[in-house]
Amino acid sequence: MIASRSVTGQTGEAIVGHYVVRAGWSVVERNFRCQYGEIDLVARDGDELVFVEVRTRRGDSFGTPEESITAAKQRRMAECALAYVQERGVLTGWRVDLIAIELRGEQVKRLDHYRHVLQ
Repeated sequence: MIASRSVTGQTGEAIVGHYVVRAGWSVVERNFRCQYGEIDLVARDGDELVFVEVRTRRGDSFGTPEESITAAKQRRMAECALAYVQERGVLTGWRVDLIAIELRGEQVKRLDHYRHVLQ
């Protein structure tokens, strides 16, 4: 059976939730929505707030997870992060990271973490 896009995305987000906790981060919020879109995960890495975009693929029919980040998507990621900072009154440093996951069945074939993707 082929998993739907939403199930694949939810699986990737759950994997990333465990990944960041194992890395010593604390999860602040999941699936923050605003007029510009959604932030998959907001976490704290030490003193820095991290907005995490999760991209998950099962196979390469639609390219790699990284290839799905278009210029328009980057713009929406930045707008969402700024909306969060303004709405929540964030006064600390922050960044946007991308975590790309490729699955084979239910197993993680590859997980790559890219920091500061909007620099």
